Amino acid sequence: MPDGKEPISVRIASGVDAVSAEDWDACAGDGNPFVSHAFLKALEDGGAVGADTGWAPQHLVVEDETGQVSGVTPFYMRGDSYGEYVFDHGWAHAYERAGGHYYPKLLSAVPFSPVPGPRLLVRPGTFAEQARAALASAMVEVGRRAGVSSVHVNFLPEEEWDYLGEFGFLKRLGQQYHWYNDGYGTFDDFLNALNSRKRKTIRKERRKLEEWGLTFEALTGDDLREHHWDTFFRFYRNTVDRKWGGAYLTRDFFFRLHETMADRTVLIVGRREGRIVCGALNMRGADTLYGRNWGCDTRFRFLHFEACYYQAIDYAIREGLARVEAGAQGQHKIQRGYVPVETYSAHWIADRNFRRAVADYLERERDAVGEEIEFLADFAPFRKEG
Repeated sequence: MPDGKEPISVRIASGVDAVSAEDWDACAGDGNPFVSHAFLKALEDGGAVGADTGWAPQHLVVEDETGQVSGVTPFYMRGDSYGEYVFDHGWAHAYERAGGHYYPKLLSAVPFSPVPGPRLLVRPGTFAEQARAALASAMVEVGRRAGVSSVHVNFLPEEEWDYLGEFGFLKRLGQQYHWYNDGYGTFDDFLNALNSRKRKTIRKERRKLEEWGLTFEALTGDDLREHHWDTFFRFYRNTVDRKWGGAYLTRDFFFRLHETMADRTVLIVGRREGRIVCGALNMRGADTLYGRNWGCDTRFRFLHFEACYYQAIDYAIREGLARVEAGAQGQHKIQRGYVPVETYSAHWIADRNFRRAVADYLERERDAVGEEIEFLADFAPFRKEG
């Protein structure tokens, strides 16, 4: 475990409001909207997150010797593993079959958002490194004192993944699909980087939607209105119902997102004969567009590809963004120009024997994920040089 003088205190906050937005965001920075005070507060105040939803906030707050907040971590006590996107149900079943109690557990993540981003949020300055060490140590200490089976940190950066490994966390590898902007000036520039067959396929898909009379626009900031959110929430519920899932997000959450983060929200809507028929919600970071939820009430072939993937790429090119992150799962994204990339999670296991079994599993899983990413990369639709 890294050495270093600890800041004066670490406390647990039962809600993000226990820390001022100014202090929280001074630690979180402005690069990733999902770890911002406003986004986490919208989840809590909108009723999507709370003890009655299985996400009890236990945010870690570090205060330095001057009394200033120098580090924070979004942290939750969990009674299940739904809405996390790093699947550990198999671990839970195995531990319980062996006579243990896997739940409750502790988790550092952004609820319902499989978006890579920082988890050890520290204010730049004199106490930055001490605050980071204090947050990492506190995760383990809080887990021990609470008597939980495990502590998990999902979708963290590789550098934090390696850092938590020094504190006894096991390292897990996953994958997502991201699109990278190779200096394209237009969507056609992107298409021209693809091989001929894939370029023709995408143009055919987009042309078909035009023939059916569909048009698309990206709404953000003052262009967003209440009726857009009413319509989108209906689409969101339609998607949930079709997948026989649970609606994690509430209408009130979207209202609060509109009130506090409209300038960082990009809602792509598709219209036919003036009526909105689909919507895709994205959040905008410093250099990245993050695809989140989507839905529709009229089914058209290729509509999902256009609203979620092509329109996101088009927007990123226009705005000069470096990449689009399209969320979890979906090998079909490769043919749309999204390439497989590694994602990272870290896991502290209290039980020594169970930890040994999970460590063995993760070693083999990392090899398999690495091989799969290498294999899938060969299917990227880009033209091969030479």
